[in-house]
Amino acid sequence: MHIRFQQADLRYGDRTALKPLTLELHEARVGVIGLNGSGKTSFARLIAGLAKPSSGAVTLDGLDTVNDEKAARAKTGFIFQNPGNQIILPLIREDVGLGPKSRGLAGPDVDRQVEDTLARFGISDLAERRPHELSGGELQLAALAAVCINRPDVVIFDEPTNQLDLRNRARVKAAIEGLAEQAVVISHDLDLIADYSRVLVFHEGALVFDGSGDAATARYREIAGC
Repeated sequence: MHIRFQQADLRYGDRTALKPLTLELHEARVGVIGLNGSGKTSFARLIAGLAKPSSGAVTLDGLDTVNDEKAARAKTGFIFQNPGNQIILPLIREDVGLGPKSRGLAGPDVDRQVEDTLARFGISDLAERRPHELSGGELQLAALAAVCINRPDVVIFDEPTNQLDLRNRARVKAAIEGLAEQAVVISHDLDLIADYSRVLVFHEGALVFDGSGDAATARYREIAGC
């Protein structure tokens, strides 16, 4: 997937959440780091079409997120920082099945896609479970299944390992690394993105570094003063 920002910015009244940005992304894994309020979530929301640029443009494989909104949105999936908030049906199996049903599938066709997707992420045992019964890592994987069943080209993660224990962090990390889809990963977990060939560092609404994981982490530590 080719993601392109063309002097795109995001403003809320007098407040600038993201300063004008021009860049192109095509790497399989892109990390996004920065202090709280640095603009990284605004950047991700612009890719996903959850926010519209105040000026400039964002395109996904040439599709404008404003003028071609529906087609562009279909190319993206977003995993929120609290994935439990985006699982809306009582059972995981039912929630993952929402995507195929929205495309007009029914019965065995839906069941087959749900089973295949749950198996893909190693969570077939969660099919009949309820969201409140799951651990944080299980919720991340269930939300990922519900997103990926819709066949997006890019999946955006907002702090996917936040407050996870070592076992669940490892499961989520492995799931991200194993994705066939492109991934854009916002994270304070520097080890998660350390090996990425492309990591963006945001500060005070601006992109201040664009490079390898190790170099980006060093720049971020300078900004954070640690």
